[in-house]
Amino acid sequence: MALETSADQPAPVRQIANAISGWVDRLGAVWVEGQVAQLNRRPGLGTVFLTLRDSVADLSITVTASRVMVDSMEPPLVEGASVVMHAKPTFYATRGSLSLQAREIRMVGLGELLARLERRRQLLAAEGLFDPARKKRLPFLPGCVGLVTAPRSAAERDVLENARRRWPAVGFEVAHATMQGTRSAAEVIEALGRLDRDPAVDVIVIARGGGSVEDLLPFSDEGLLRAVAGCRTPVVSAIGHEPDQPLLDLAADVRASTPTDAAKLVVPDVAAEAHGVAAARERLRGVVLDRVAREQSGLDGLRSRPVLADPRTLVERRLDELDALRERARRTLRHALDRAADDIGHQRARARALSPLATLQRGYAVLQDDAGHVVTSAAAVTAGAGVSVRVADGRVHAQVTGTETTGTAGTTDTTETTDEEHDG
Repeated sequence: MALETSADQPAPVRQIANAISGWVDRLGAVWVEGQVAQLNRRPGLGTVFLTLRDSVADLSITVTASRVMVDSMEPPLVEGASVVMHAKPTFYATRGSLSLQAREIRMVGLGELLARLERRRQLLAAEGLFDPARKKRLPFLPGCVGLVTAPRSAAERDVLENARRRWPAVGFEVAHATMQGTRSAAEVIEALGRLDRDPAVDVIVIARGGGSVEDLLPFSDEGLLRAVAGCRTPVVSAIGHEPDQPLLDLAADVRASTPTDAAKLVVPDVAAEAHGVAAARERLRGVVLDRVAREQSGLDGLRSRPVLADPRTLVERRLDELDALRERARRTLRHALDRAADDIGHQRARARALSPLATLQRGYAVLQDDAGHVVTSAAAVTAGAGVSVRVADGRVHAQVTGTETTGTAGTTDTTETTDEEHDG
C-alpha cells in the first residue's frame, strides 16, 4: 500500500528502502537475457557476483549466483558469454542497490559482444592495421610525452609519478578525455589528434585503469583504432591490467600491461642509464689502456733492439763496410792503372821497335836529295849534287862526288862523296 507522506511528515530513508524492498520482493522470478560483462569469484564465499549487460543499451545490473551452480556449468561461464537466466529481483535496503538472484543460468552460445569484437579484429587485421611492419619505434629519450587519460585519475598519477621518478627532466602534455561511456571514443580521438599535431610531443600514451569488459569497449572502437594507426607519433596503449586486451593494444605501436608499465617504457631510468654510461666509460678506459699498453710494449721491444738502443752501431758498421769498399776500389783502380801502364809500355816498345829512328840508332841512315825526297837508288843522284844524310842524332849535308851501282853481272860502279858539313 502507498505510504502517506507530506512535507510536514516525511518518511525516513530506512522506511522508504524497506518499502521498496517489500515491493520488489512481491515481484516473481523472471527470465532475462544479457551478456556477462564481469565475473567475480571471491575466495571463501559460496556466492559468485556477475555483471549482466544489456546487448543494445548501455545498461547493466548486478547478479548473484550460487558458486556450485556456476562451477557446474558446461561449458564454463566466462566473461562476454551470452546467457539466459531465471532470476528474482532483490533490493538490498542497507546498500540501496537492486540486483538479481539467479536460480538458473543457461548458456546461449558465444557472447555477441566477443563475437562482434572478434569480427572487427579479423577485418582490421586483414587490412594490415595490426601489421608489426607499420609500427613505429619509441624514442630513446622523449623531450615531451603526450598523455590521454581521465582527469585526476589513478592512471594519470601513475604515469606522471613513475615517469618523473625515472627521469625527472621529462615533460608532459596531458589531454584529458572521458575514458568510459558512449562519449569516450570520440573524446579520446579528439585528444589524440591534438597531441599528434603538436610537434613538441615525441610519444603519446593512452592510459586507463582496469575495468569490466563493457567499461573497456570504447578502446575497441574502430574509429579510435584507425586514428591510432594514422598517427605520425608513436602511440603506447596502457589500458586496464594485464588480462585486459582491448583492440587498441593491437593497433598501438607498443602495448603496456599497466599505466605504470607505460611510464617505464616511454622514459629510461636515469640511475640505470648513469650506471650504463659509467660502465661504458670504464670499458672504454680499459680498452684504451690495453691499447696503450700494447703499443708501449711494442715500442719497448723496438727500442730494445741494438740498432735503436745505439743507432751509431748501424752507422759504424756501415762505415766499416764503406772503408772496405773504398779500399777495394783503390786496389781495383790501382790494378787497372798498372795494367794500363803495362799496356802502354808494351805499345810504346812496339812502336819504338817499328820507328825509323830505332833503325837509325842501329847504324842505318836515310839519304835525301835537295828536294827532300828519299834516295832509294844510286841512279837518282848525280855527281856534284847536294844530299842530306839523316842519322840517329842529326843530319849530315854532303855533296855527291860519284855514284856506284851494283851491277847484275857482278860489276860495280864507284861514286865518291865529300863531307861538307854535319848538323848535330
